[in-house]
Amino acid sequence: MSNLPDKYTKRRLRSAYLSVIISISLVLFVLGIFGLLIVNASSIAEEVKENFAITVLLNNESSEVEIKQFQKELEISEYVKSTEYISKDEAAEELKNDLDEDFMEFLGYNPLLNSIDIRLKAEFVNEDQLVLLENEYLNHSFVNDVVYDKPLIQKMNENIERIGIVLFSGGILLGLIAIGLINSSIRLAIYSRRFLIKTMQLVGATKAFIRRPFLLRSIRHGLYGGLIASALVWILIYYIGIKVPDFAELQDVFKLSVLFAGILVGGLLISISCTFFALRKYLKLTTDQLYF
Repeated sequence: MSNLPDKYTKRRLRSAYLSVIISISLVLFVLGIFGLLIVNASSIAEEVKENFAITVLLNNESSEVEIKQFQKELEISEYVKSTEYISKDEAAEELKNDLDEDFMEFLGYNPLLNSIDIRLKAEFVNEDQLVLLENEYLNHSFVNDVVYDKPLIQKMNENIERIGIVLFSGGILLGLIAIGLINSSIRLAIYSRRFLIKTMQLVGATKAFIRRPFLLRSIRHGLYGGLIASALVWILIYYIGIKVPDFAELQDVFKLSVLFAGILVGGLLISISCTFFALRKYLKLTTDQLYF
């Protein structure tokens, strides 16, 4: 009969610890989904910026040597992702297809110019940088004009900045909620062992000695929770990738590695810190206060 209370206590503790691991896993999973959203929002923003093209219009008198040399200089520069030379004949053919009529037959000549489409790296797609590049290109004698959509750049950067602020604010709020939920679960688990903590204090155990097994267990719980959450996020990515092939192509291995590492580290830090502060409270309580 004496073993029955011990079995009941152990079963209740296992149940409490399991609920802590589940709570940590689910909360980290939600945070992981939000992190995945931020990672993909960043990737989409970069892709949108790098698809933006600056068109450098070239004079008809430009020599082929000048054009090729200019294009080569662009391709090796630190801010250019890619370039594409478009002859005036190719541009005319494309415009004819868009208009669905032969405008050259009406005009009697081709009014278009040879051009080079320049796509910049994402970090260089901003108004100040584009103005500098425009002035630099116009200094070349064979450049007729530099064309790009200035209002679109301004609007695009403003929207990306707004989205970034919203995601950052949402991340902070969600993180605080996550810490609160995990903290509640850990406090409940430690509450069930408050009498054991006080008994250890009464027989002379130091605070560091009492904390050690709880903190070691919190490391395991945080690690288990982080691994489970990471696995769930990975399954989600894999499932979405099957349904939406473009989503799989958008994923960056390095960014995903940082995300999974963040989930694991976040689980460990939250679990350890919540356990430490919950223990501090019960280590300060008197025997009478344990019943309230």
